[in-house]
Amino acid sequence: MRLHRNLVYAVIDSLRDIFNEDVYADKAVEQALKRDKRWGARDRKFVAETIYDIVRWKRLYAEIANVKAPFSRPDLWRLFAVWCVLKGIQLPDWNQIEPTPNRRIKGKFDELSKIRKFRESIPDWIDEVGLKELGEEVWTKEIAALNKQADVILRTNTLSISKEKLQKILATEQIETEFIKGYDDALKLKERANVFKTQAFKKGYFEVQDASSQLVAAYLEVEPGMKVVDTCAGAGGKTLHIASLMKNKGQIIAMDIYESKLKKLKVRARRNGVHNIDTRVIDSNKVIKKLHDKADRVLIDAPCSGLGVIRRNPDSKWKLEPEFLDHIRETQQDVLQQYSKMVKPGGKLVYATCSVLPSENQQQIQFFLASDAGKDFTFVKDNKVLAHKSGYDGFYMALLEKK
Repeated sequence: MRLHRNLVYAVIDSLRDIFNEDVYADKAVEQALKRDKRWGARDRKFVAETIYDIVRWKRLYAEIANVKAPFSRPDLWRLFAVWCVLKGIQLPDWNQIEPTPNRRIKGKFDELSKIRKFRESIPDWIDEVGLKELGEEVWTKEIAALNKQADVILRTNTLSISKEKLQKILATEQIETEFIKGYDDALKLKERANVFKTQAFKKGYFEVQDASSQLVAAYLEVEPGMKVVDTCAGAGGKTLHIASLMKNKGQIIAMDIYESKLKKLKVRARRNGVHNIDTRVIDSNKVIKKLHDKADRVLIDAPCSGLGVIRRNPDSKWKLEPEFLDHIRETQQDVLQQYSKMVKPGGKLVYATCSVLPSENQQQIQFFLASDAGKDFTFVKDNKVLAHKSGYDGFYMALLEKK
């Protein structure tokens, strides 16, 4: 593989922004890919995947390269050189690349690979939390699975097309997919591709949504004609799935504290041909109070650490702080206490997170059921989705019923 200067410069600049300026990796990649319109698919793939790869293995590579954050420009080139050596890529004779001790790099890699926090390239505190909550055997398997590159999974918009028909249409646009057993509306890409440029996407035939995330809406057991509240809707991936399960009938109230996210949801809903969604910004408690005892179903896709989705957000390993975890657990319980009041008697509630930690999941449900607000609810079932077992994101969902 021959390295091209302009592509490598784009990688180095992006790494500087992510590591030193706190720019989110997906935003940095997006910016990098706009640098040169002449880049072909292979060039763009190299830039995006190299950035994500070095972000994912930052701690391991930094340890091997003997550099520390904040990284100077020569430090970033050293990280890149380590990446090249470990990938078996011939280093070019450029003045930015110092003489590189290949054997020492490989030796150091072998040595550090025996220690989980280096091998899986995670901060000490995340390793300690994972170990404490999941135990040695499960945590070791789980964090290894969470470091693998995520597949691209599509969710068929069944309001406008069947999964089988979508597969055929995508094949005409050179995108090969396969069905996934146990996931009714999912298609998995055989090879990564920019699906957002396809006619099928523009016509609203699908959304990109991980297979585990696609389990949540179905867990709500919705039916056409119901009144459903999605309390932390964000940009609406699960809201749109609920709409298709309800066959566009009934009412979905999509709420969020961020108006900007709900605006994105409206755009997506139009593309998907969904017209049973009302959006409401949670700017005061009144918004919730108006809906007390009114909803057939309530989804709380709670804010969380996101540890279950670090395959697609590898930079979150470096942005997460232990204090955030303590704070988010309080928020989760608060949200459960407040939003559960919208469920009407006989109605159902789903609490979901994209975390694998019991303290954000089962323990939150136990705490809620033991509280005053939870005494009217009964536990029906839950699903602990681990990446090393499913092959997809780590998720949790619990179904409760109001007496």
